[in-house]
Amino acid sequence: MKAFNDSDFLLTNETAKKLFHGQAENLPIFDFHCHLPIEEIYEDRVYESITDLWLVDKKNGKAFGDHYKWRLMRAHGVSEEFITGDASKKEKFLAWADTVENAFLNPLYHWSHLELKKYFGIEECLTRDNAEDIYERMNAKLSGLSVRRLLEMSHVDTLYTTDDPLSDLSYHKLLKKDSSFHVHVLPAFRADDFLKAYHPDFPRKIQMLSAKVGYSIESMEDLKKALEERLCYFQENGCRAFDVSFEDFLYVPATKEETEEVFHKAMMGKKLTEREVGIYMADILLFLGEACKRHCFVMQLHIKALRNLNSHAFATLGCDSGYDAISDSSLIRPLSHFIDDLEKKDSLYKTIIYPLDSRDYETVLAMIGCFQKAPYPSKIQFGAAWWFNDHKEGMERQMRNLAEYGLLPHFVGMLTDSRSFLSYARHEYFRRILANLIGKAVEEGEYPNKEERLSKMVRDIGFENAVNFFTKD
Repeated sequence: MKAFNDSDFLLTNETAKKLFHGQAENLPIFDFHCHLPIEEIYEDRVYESITDLWLVDKKNGKAFGDHYKWRLMRAHGVSEEFITGDASKKEKFLAWADTVENAFLNPLYHWSHLELKKYFGIEECLTRDNAEDIYERMNAKLSGLSVRRLLEMSHVDTLYTTDDPLSDLSYHKLLKKDSSFHVHVLPAFRADDFLKAYHPDFPRKIQMLSAKVGYSIESMEDLKKALEERLCYFQENGCRAFDVSFEDFLYVPATKEETEEVFHKAMMGKKLTEREVGIYMADILLFLGEACKRHCFVMQLHIKALRNLNSHAFATLGCDSGYDAISDSSLIRPLSHFIDDLEKKDSLYKTIIYPLDSRDYETVLAMIGCFQKAPYPSKIQFGAAWWFNDHKEGMERQMRNLAEYGLLPHFVGMLTDSRSFLSYARHEYFRRILANLIGKAVEEGEYPNKEERLSKMVRDIGFENAVNFFTKD
């Protein structure tokens, strides 16, 4: 019987073991999408409790933390008091230990134990019975595990934070001046708020943008001018990544006059029809897509995250609290129209598409194949298994589908997509699954056992492809 979480965890064949330990295990990390707080990197925060780092952190009365774990705890019947509420930090940790012991085949069981081993040297399985002892042992080590130390232990070379277009990027500027820290921390332009003309907060965001650029935004042309200025500002501060998330991808090309009418209706706070939402989104998204080409920003499209389904919980806890799901709306036709419109304008730059609904994998891959073009290998990328898909089966499915429809060796690999500084263990998890997938194909005679070629594939997917994709024009 194979032991749990030993050095060959998830590696089921000899080729996989050779590829992981010989090539992937010690690769640096190029993290092109995460939600890590830049201020904590600059301040080099040291967490007082493992509960703050691992589960939930309270800031100004609001709970922040790992909503993956929160969802699982709720499914286990844990009261909100022990998740985001006022229970003690130790009580919350004990509630998590009781939950994770039941997380059979859930990725959180794997990730939690990889993190215990990697950062704390703890190889026992976390259970309700040993939770108090492990809680004390983890806390005892925290004083030596500042945020920067954790990034260094994870071999992070580069990470992109997720930044509001209105941000002054002050912490990025300060961090860049700190010659003692060698991880490259760069901003990414997160445009969600300026695509959601249907959102009640849209007029306020436009007013905030007006204040930032110093002039009134009265039209779509004013809005585009202001966003262009912010894009330039981000570029000046090292940005090479654009990012946006959609619940539903709506794209309805219309006349300039129609678009202007929709913009003014949104600014008056009136409810938009679905068609009007699509009209506004098509115009602003096409502008932003063209801007990505001008500024050499990789465009990342996260699609079908259906957010805040539990309205009572959203009113109590706010967004990013574990109440999101997967949309089942139509995707390929509007998405292909958007990509085609950029291509017709010769404005289609490097793009990564992350479909959250795994039922879209094959149709998205078929569409991507229509728009690949020299000189970039796989200029349009099929993004890593994301959110509800970043478990073992989901990662294998995503890579198998990519291999079957495209070229797996050009894949830019894993992203962290997390708010936790311990989550870089997910890259190890991904690399083990990658090595095993390749090794299994080789040992079953589906691909030749050419060591140099296999080693290069693992190194490229694990690190080099992402570096080239984001740093070379």
